[in-house]
Amino acid sequence: MVDPVKSTTAGRSANKRGAARLAAVQALYQMDITSAGLSTILDEYETCRIGQEVDGEEYLDADRGWFRGIVSGVVADQKTLDPLIHKTLPDDWPLARIHTLLRSVLRAGAFELVKRTDVPGRVIIAEYLDVAKAFFEEDEPRLVNGVLDSIAKEVRPGEFESKSGEKTTR
Repeated sequence: MVDPVKSTTAGRSANKRGAARLAAVQALYQMDITSAGLSTILDEYETCRIGQEVDGEEYLDADRGWFRGIVSGVVADQKTLDPLIHKTLPDDWPLARIHTLLRSVLRAGAFELVKRTDVPGRVIIAEYLDVAKAFFEEDEPRLVNGVLDSIAKEVRPGEFESKSGEKTTR
């Protein structure tokens, strides 16, 4: 795994929405492993992490509204997001078997694909692929790309069709 605090999204300068996505995935992960509540996590990240130095590491400044929207949205919609993600996974790898951090990336990406129709699907997929690369170096980024691409084709079919009407891939 890569140090997520030191990483920018795929070596590029992270923009505020990209930083919000990274922080949201970290917050969702923390909620999952600690069972902390939504308001506790939002408060902690907004006051003590986003744009702050923590243990000698600088957390990137982020669009706090975007961060809050992702984390709150994933929590509110998890019961619809998880089945959507689960059906894209191989039969021998149910969502419950996926690493907790990877689940957080997939949930946040799926949430944005479903709810943030004002952002192009390819942008969302690219951003969460970058987030996955901030944490993982092996097969996980490819899994994120494949799962989110499948979800995007289902929930945004018009965006993923060529002019001839054929579906396109990333």
